[in-house]
Amino acid sequence: MTPDDPRDRAASKLLSYVLRHHPEEAGVTLDPQGWVEVDALLAGLTARGTVLSRTDLDRIVATDGKRRYAYSEDGARIRASQGHSVDVDLGYAPAVPPPVLYHGTAERFLASILATGLERRARHHVHLSAAIATARQVGGRHGRAVVLHVDAARMHGDGFAFFVTANGVWLVESVPPGYLAVP
Repeated sequence: MTPDDPRDRAASKLLSYVLRHHPEEAGVTLDPQGWVEVDALLAGLTARGTVLSRTDLDRIVATDGKRRYAYSEDGARIRASQGHSVDVDLGYAPAVPPPVLYHGTAERFLASILATGLERRARHHVHLSAAIATARQVGGRHGRAVVLHVDAARMHGDGFAFFVTANGVWLVESVPPGYLAVP
């Protein structure tokens, strides 16, 4: 298989589903920081009918363009880098954000977002990007993309806590509408 192989894409989506939202679907339990033993994950996936080798998993983790997954330092455990709807504490330390961050959304959601702001909903945080191109790509997944500019410097100055993941995604609990702009 290759990174563009449909089987790798399907396996990556399944990993995201299990590691972010439903570990029980693979018969595993995430620890409080979101980690699971690789061997237990692979055995659980096999038991549910998805055979994935350690070599397959290594390739998916290494070639994932968004670097959604991380191995522990010893390589024995794996977790999703962000995007969880299950209760985990990823242990990210507060960080000073760049002056402006970006959020991509579909055009049809714009009026609602400008009225209520960005809300985390079922996830732990709102996801922001330091790059307009990344935000545009994210927003385009659900329709015509719109990129919102977030006044991160002012938010940080007003006491909002920001975190940055190992794969460069910026996290914040919410973004009230007064910090948003559409250029």
